[in-house]
Amino acid sequence: MAIRIKSRQGESVNQMLRRFKKLCEKEGLTKDVKRKQYFEKPSERRRRAARKSAARVARLNNPQATPGRPSSSRGGGGKRR
Repeated sequence: MAIRIKSRQGESVNQMLRRFKKLCEKEGLTKDVKRKQYFEKPSERRRRAARKSAARVARLNNPQATPGRPSSSRGGGGKRR
């Protein structure tokens, strides 16, 4: 997969670089490079995929829930012992 950028008339190098970075981000290349930067054990990969799947199912089951950290079922706050 090759990403090619042609310079537009009157476009500076910085503007062209910004467009290139946006295209890379859109294609998911930056996320992929960061993920492959370090070795990930197969068990960790499966665990991450399971968490992602569970989050997707929870989001589909409850679309009104706000994104972010799920609330604890234990209640209360304070320090853990």
